[in-house]
Amino acid sequence: MKFSNLLFNSLKESPKEAKIVSHQLMLRSSMIRQHTSGIYTWLPLGFKVLKNIENIVRYNQNKIGCNEMMMSTIQSSDLWKKSGRYSDYGKEMLRINDRHDNELLYGPTNEEVITDLFSDYVNSYKGLPKYLYHIQWKFRDEIRPRFGVMRGREFLMKDAYSFDLDHESAVETYKIFFKSYLQTFIDLGLQPIPVKAATGAIGGDLSHEFQIIAKTGESELAYDPELVSQNLLNKSYEEITSMYSASDEMIDKNRSNVVIGRGIEVGHIFNFGTKYSLPLECYVLNNEGKKVFPHMGSYGVGVSRLTAAIIEAFHDENGIKWPFNISPFKINIITSTHGSNNEVAEKLLEKLTLKYGNVSYDDRDLGMGRKIKDSELIGIPWSIIIGKNYEENKQLEITNRSNGEKSFLTESEVESFKFEQYTP
Repeated sequence: MKFSNLLFNSLKESPKEAKIVSHQLMLRSSMIRQHTSGIYTWLPLGFKVLKNIENIVRYNQNKIGCNEMMMSTIQSSDLWKKSGRYSDYGKEMLRINDRHDNELLYGPTNEEVITDLFSDYVNSYKGLPKYLYHIQWKFRDEIRPRFGVMRGREFLMKDAYSFDLDHESAVETYKIFFKSYLQTFIDLGLQPIPVKAATGAIGGDLSHEFQIIAKTGESELAYDPELVSQNLLNKSYEEITSMYSASDEMIDKNRSNVVIGRGIEVGHIFNFGTKYSLPLECYVLNNEGKKVFPHMGSYGVGVSRLTAAIIEAFHDENGIKWPFNISPFKINIITSTHGSNNEVAEKLLEKLTLKYGNVSYDDRDLGMGRKIKDSELIGIPWSIIIGKNYEENKQLEITNRSNGEKSFLTESEVESFKFEQYTP
């Protein structure tokens, strides 16, 4: 992608309405633009990041046998009234009446809809367990939307739903999703901290939040340092949940093996039994031909919220530091305006795009300093600078955005260089 074709205009100063780093940097780097209070347009750079996160989330859901589908954003109020939740959401739920005066709502979540759908398609215990999910825009009418996409009214969410025959099998499913979430966040370049959580309006008696550590996090966490020093994927669910990962109120902070930090919630999972299947009369027949109400769970990841949370975790005074798998571009080629330099850049763009898939070339008629600053602001993991050093020594300058390390390589060396993942 050439920058001259990109819808992009960087800002030197942070807009006054942006109070936290992620909001400031997303606006300054042309990732988002506010449409109205708590609602944003995702510009090309932001949309690329959003899709990269979405694809990693999707890969891990598919890996455990989840069926992807798409439910409607507008829902009938009838099912919500039947489950007893219609009045629970209060003013957060956007209620709509159509021209026939039918009561509708803009769905904040999908437990009722998926339960009703499941009852029409599975009627035997032989069809269990079943895992279903979608990635969809949702709306909750926050009383005070703030912090950009961190707490907006419209947001992109992956929500999955599981159906099992009994409590024991539902808990085993919960553990599968728990480990899948750990893998997802690790694949995103993050260090997840699972935290025992309240179930709130969703319901049930088993729930965990997944937090990522960030100095600017909104929650105080008390956790075992082994959670960040060891590979969680090698541990069992029981081992991980016994490692004192808990909220501020749930652990003795004076213990010698406890670390106090701050975190941002990026995922939440629930096991809520028959809370929805029972009132919505969703049942299957067991091996004795008797009605059994499936035990259910739901599993959410805030896809759009993750973009802001990752920036809060990975940035410096110059801008964002995207993990390799998430960045809008993996490599950015920067040149002066000399014709011979542009020819080298075009050649590298073609070869590196074939190899890495997503490479940018800043071909704008601007000074090198401005181009380098914009590359750092956007957070592209690697830059290739074709400037004076190339003109004098035929060497290209390779810069690692994570740590600022530089290498000077010839064209052929650059083509064989391994631009790899790193932890910012």
